[in-house]
Amino acid sequence: MQVEDIRAGVILRGAIFPEEVRVLAVKSVGSNRIKLEAVGINSKRYYDPILTLEEIAKLEYIGTPSYDFSGDSEAVFLYLEGLRIRNAFQFDPLYGINVSCIDALPHQIEAVYHCILKSPNIRFLLADDPGAGKTIMAGLLLKELKYRGLVTRTLIIVPGHLKEQWLREMKERFQEKFIIVDRSVMNASWGQNVWAGNHQIITSLDFAKQKDVLEALKDTSWDLVIVDEAHKMATYQYGEKISKTARYTLGEVISGITKYLLFLTATPHRGDPENFRLLLDLLQPNFFASTEILAESIKNQDNPFF
Repeated sequence: MQVEDIRAGVILRGAIFPEEVRVLAVKSVGSNRIKLEAVGINSKRYYDPILTLEEIAKLEYIGTPSYDFSGDSEAVFLYLEGLRIRNAFQFDPLYGINVSCIDALPHQIEAVYHCILKSPNIRFLLADDPGAGKTIMAGLLLKELKYRGLVTRTLIIVPGHLKEQWLREMKERFQEKFIIVDRSVMNASWGQNVWAGNHQIITSLDFAKQKDVLEALKDTSWDLVIVDEAHKMATYQYGEKISKTARYTLGEVISGITKYLLFLTATPHRGDPENFRLLLDLLQPNFFASTEILAESIKNQDNPFF
């Protein structure tokens, strides 16, 4: 085989290769050698030997790859559409808004896109007035993280009377299908861990805190956990003793089994600095060693949580 016959795209066979290879590039090295860059047809292994003219002459030309355009056009379209959606967020900074049925307000865009999503460690307390759209912000965060491939399993913990509302909001506004897990669902799944078998779950705070439910939750892991009215999980310290409630114990469990954690509340601070510090301790355990450090952090606007 001659040097001039080797070009990008041709398939070669030779003793120096353990398989047939497809040429990627050919470069001259000196006056009588070439560097051949190729990839294995079967293994996809990369090869880049420097060959002499004698070695080139021993290579066998197999042909050029042929392309068959008789495949399933619908399958190709779906693949390309999936690829486009998968990477759309890189070109549309507000992609989550544009694919959802919402009219986002400026403060919602500011919180989700300019603050939370820019953090590599998404464990935040999102505190805003009632009716300010905290559910919308949580849904936007979920959509953006899913499109980035960072979230697959999501758990939403809410007060019992808000389960149906969250289910409806996620479906109607964000096209996200969740299931509600309660005692009846758990009993119907006897012998199975219902938390591990479903990727998007909504449950109530007081159901999840029960001992048998908590034990099942400990055996799972989540990419994102959202807690509505998270102040209900706060606890109090009396002297040197922390009186942990069942809700606070639930918070400690979910903090350890999820990568991303979002607390939503309209009343984060109840006038007790230690109570507030213990609530933040669920987001990032032991980050604030004392209320004095927390107060100084808030004063300097150097708080990573809100």
